[in-house]
Amino acid sequence: MAPVGGKSGSDMPGWCRDCRARTHSVPCRSCGGRRVVRHPEIDTLSLAHIDCDAFFAAVEKRDDPSLEHKPVIIGGGRRGVVSTACYVARMHGVRSAMPMFKALKACPDAVVIRPRIALYAQEGRRIREMMLDLTPMVEPLSIDEAFLDLSGTERLHGAPPALSLLRLQARVKAEVGVTVSVGLSYNKFLAKTASDLDKPDGFAVIGRADAPEFLSARPVSSVYGVGPVLARKLADDGLRTLADVIARGEREMMRHGESGLRLSRLARGIDDRKVNPVSERKSVSSETTFNDDIADHETLRDRLWPLCVKVADSMKAKQIAGRVVTLKLKTSDFRTLTRRRTLNAPAQLADTLFKTASELLSKEKPGVRYRLIGAGYSDLEPAGPDAADLIDPGAARRAAAERAMDAARAKFGDKAVMKGRALKRGE
Repeated sequence: MAPVGGKSGSDMPGWCRDCRARTHSVPCRSCGGRRVVRHPEIDTLSLAHIDCDAFFAAVEKRDDPSLEHKPVIIGGGRRGVVSTACYVARMHGVRSAMPMFKALKACPDAVVIRPRIALYAQEGRRIREMMLDLTPMVEPLSIDEAFLDLSGTERLHGAPPALSLLRLQARVKAEVGVTVSVGLSYNKFLAKTASDLDKPDGFAVIGRADAPEFLSARPVSSVYGVGPVLARKLADDGLRTLADVIARGEREMMRHGESGLRLSRLARGIDDRKVNPVSERKSVSSETTFNDDIADHETLRDRLWPLCVKVADSMKAKQIAGRVVTLKLKTSDFRTLTRRRTLNAPAQLADTLFKTASELLSKEKPGVRYRLIGAGYSDLEPAGPDAADLIDPGAARRAAAERAMDAARAKFGDKAVMKGRALKRGE
């Protein structure tokens, strides 16, 4: 593709995405393919953002080819929300975090699939290992996206970062069966911005020379972290595009606080954040809203268990553990209750999360009706070996059972977890 700024040239350096050959023209001189990525700075840029394309839905379509051309929504429950949707469903207006009833109204023919988090986490780990084969400087953002810094890897791989990334794209598609989109630039902000430009299965480049022209025309709402509320406040102040932000100047933008200062710098392509392979995420949690309010504590525990499994899968995928367990409840009159307990040692297992959250739930007043329950770990750190609870002699046995269940769910699907439901009661 041509540079995002719109410049072009007959002798611009590039690489063919089909055969990974060096080419300066379209079509590729080696294979005749037209999927060529060209940019004047393509051989000097080394910071990338990789994002799997509608990852959960892509895995489901991979495993069930009959879904290939159908709209697919990952999520569930009439009062639940969309976890993700394939690109066919997105064409109908379905978006992540959209209430399920709205999604089905927009796309009534959609196939709704309950998420198989254990499988997605397993496939995400496979892709993460492929990233780590390129560079140790991988900063995961979630199961399906990460920043990579490939500085200094040219000699190791015998190729500039752009070619290494093209090879990675091809490897993920061949071995995992899903596509990823790549953004290549000189900082994190622009790399993440670039990865959204050519989805799905895209490869976009934003260089230093074309960044100013490219950024000036973009709306402030396109910047990650600028939500609808802030965007409206900025628009009320006459700030609708990044060109407006640049014209206002950094000192004037500081009137909008820290977010204004950050926006002023990003509008000029300034982002000094380094790729940090250590996750700084503060918590991992999951929650669900019920179709009908629930008062019975045992029924609430039944709804709590799959949330604990989902959180634990995410913790294991990120290889992190938490020292604090949080239980979240929302009453039928929309009051939010948050209960926390600090553990004796960091944990990541569903069993520990469920057992602790259940104890917190048991202290709540009986008869209260709830419309939502959630649970999570916080105060996170890199995971170490499982620490058996010396007060609970069955903890080590249940931890081993949970690890075995993880393998079964990854192989046979999330329904395999039903065989281990006794784990939630410590039986």
